[in-house]
Amino acid sequence: MKLGAFLFGGVEMTDAGAGLPNPMDRRYDNAHCWDATLKYIDAGIEADRLGYDSFWTTEHHFQYEGYEVIPNGLLISTWIAAKTNTVKLGAMFNVVPQWNPLKLAEDFATLHNLSGGRGLLGVGRGTVPRELLHLNNDHVSIGSADNPDQAADDARNREWFEEAMEVIRMSLTTERFSHTGKFFQLPVPGIADRGTTVTELTLVPRPIYPFEIWQPATSPATVEYVPTVGHSAVFWNQHPTFIKRMWDRYGELHDQHHATTLAAGDKRMLVVAVRIEDTYEAAVRTARPGHDEFWKFLGPYGWSRGYMGPDGRPVGPGLIPTLEQSIDQRTILVGTPEQVAAQVQEYRDLLGVENLTIYPHLVGDPYAKAVEQMARFKHEVMPLLS
Repeated sequence: MKLGAFLFGGVEMTDAGAGLPNPMDRRYDNAHCWDATLKYIDAGIEADRLGYDSFWTTEHHFQYEGYEVIPNGLLISTWIAAKTNTVKLGAMFNVVPQWNPLKLAEDFATLHNLSGGRGLLGVGRGTVPRELLHLNNDHVSIGSADNPDQAADDARNREWFEEAMEVIRMSLTTERFSHTGKFFQLPVPGIADRGTTVTELTLVPRPIYPFEIWQPATSPATVEYVPTVGHSAVFWNQHPTFIKRMWDRYGELHDQHHATTLAAGDKRMLVVAVRIEDTYEAAVRTARPGHDEFWKFLGPYGWSRGYMGPDGRPVGPGLIPTLEQSIDQRTILVGTPEQVAAQVQEYRDLLGVENLTIYPHLVGDPYAKAVEQMARFKHEVMPLLS
């Protein structure tokens, strides 16, 4: 089983947890944010030393409140690549509507080539309107189909993203390309250049090694899209029953569109938060502040829609789960190494997981805690899995 680690890249907090302070009342200065960046890089180097297969960064902007302070995972990953040997490096996720798609393709190809083929192209549609609306020239925002008042934003974002991904895939794999769509016309018509008119473009550089594209699959519409275009799927923060349904649907659609037969774990990844301590009680105690801060951050964006309600259906938007609810939903695995291994084994038996990425740095935790959790999972949990 391939093992990855995923860190948000937030500031260390002394007041993490439910209740006050309100997120937007915090304001960390540049020194705190840069300290988090340096410790984040050190964690990536440690992942390589521990023998992790992958280390995943994030891309977020303008978050003075300190939740995610890494604006460019590709730059950070290139720096980590220069200091490591084998670990693969990607972002969960590059927020495509916050990029010119050709610039994203160029920067990824540069990371991938410089690292000797260790780049992973993680792509997503975004979470935070504050970021998207200041970085997308087409005024694309983000919504959720679960929230009727934001459904139009969600639909437009999806349309823009899918066309941008068509441009990205084409530019990375085709020496000469052009594209005409709703949002992009490439090249721009009528450009004169050295006595000719530009009719096609060539991305420089393009990948010189095979590469993978990974995308989160958290809604039915996305699950229908991801396998048809050949992206691999990332599943996170959902009840195992919902993951199983979408995991299998991905396999069915991939086989239909690509005339292949995927094994149960191929081209799919499970991400799960973990907290390992010597006792279950200690794991619950140390996980609670970071878990509760996570949901104070992301609950308003509808991230709890992957939780199962008493009727067996997804809960409505707005749930801020307790740690006990998240433990019950299996979105965080807590306990001793033996207890965490047993829960991972349940996922392996259910899904056939072959790509597992842990989230070991709960929001606000010291980075030393994340490194400790990475080491404990690698040395104490992995040997117990069959």
